[in-house]
This record gives sequence, C-alpha cells and structure tokens, in this order.
Amino acid sequence: MMKTTSAFLFVPLALAYFALPAKTPQPQSSPQGWKQTERTDAVRGKYTRFTLVGKFVKSQQGDDALNRPAMVVDCSTYNRSHRSKFWRGSLVVGDPLKIDWVEPEQIEVMSYYPKVAVAYRLNDGKEDKENWTPGTNKTSASFPKSSLQKILRAQTLELTAEDNHGLQVVMQFDMPDPTQVEQTCDVDVHKN
Repeated sequence: MMKTTSAFLFVPLALAYFALPAKTPQPQSSPQGWKQTERTDAVRGKYTRFTLVGKFVKSQQGDDALNRPAMVVDCSTYNRSHRSKFWRGSLVVGDPLKIDWVEPEQIEVMSYYPKVAVAYRLNDGKEDKENWTPGTNKTSASFPKSSLQKILRAQTLELTAEDNHGLQVVMQFDMPDPTQVEQTCDVDVHKN
C-alpha cells in the first residue's frame, strides 16, 4: 500500500518540476545606444528624451541590472523657432550625492549655490572638473549643453562624484554614435 501511495505522489511532483520554466539568466549589460522615448511635460508639452545607461566602476551600491547610472538628455521644441533644442541634461546616480555650497562669480547678494563637484575624463584623456546643479532629490546632477558637446565627442566617458558620505562614486559610459542626439537636440559636437 505504501509503494502505491509514494508512486502517486512522485509522478505529479516530477511532472510539476519538469513543467516549471527554467530560470533564464539576466542579460548582461551590452553596448547599447541612446534609448529614445517621447514624453509629455505640463509646461513644455511633448519632448524627446535620450537615455544612456552606464555602469559603476566604484560605488557603495554595487553594479547590478536594476541599479545603473544613466545620462539623460531632454530636447524640446519649446522655443520661438519651433525646432527641437537641448533643454536639459542629467546624470542620474540613484544615491544622494554630496552637495557643496559654491560662491557665485559675482557677489551681488550674499548667497551660495548648491553644486555637485564632478570630474570627468574623455577617452582616457585629461580630467575636467566642473560643478553641476543637483537635482531636487539630490540623486542626480544637471549638466550644461557645453559639457554635453564635449561628452558626445568621446568614445568612453568616466565620471567621478562623491556620495553624501564623501565616498567616491566612479561611473563609466561607452559612448555610442552621437548623430541622433546631435540632430534632435540641435547640439553641435564640433564646438569647443
């Protein structure tokens, strides 16, 4: 009697096991281009967003598929010419960044501006240092069009900033062909 019962239990369990789909491995980050999406904003209306995902070289948060730095470039036609132009660029890190208070170039009123100190290296060249404006949630920093023009010319980009604990966060981006971003955002990569 016991052998019959165990056989009846074994067959359904075995069928259930083999019927389950095998766990597929997560795809590794492969070299990708700029991902283009169309978005809508209450003020600007429709705009185009380009997103490029990078990887952490040195960070406290690790480097997994759900947690990657990204460069985001938004282009909008919110202007008199009705041509799409660069609106804003952001480095999205995911963890809070260290905010420094920087004295303005011209002191009209005694005030300081919040900035994120960023160092970046293009194609293993010399390091450039700039102060970028922190995002409202402090996990991102906005960069100017002049920085984007330099960055788009590169094949590789290494960015370094500090998190809110003062630890270095190093990110790397493999820069794809800039033509789509350059044309859509009216960015001339040959300037500077």
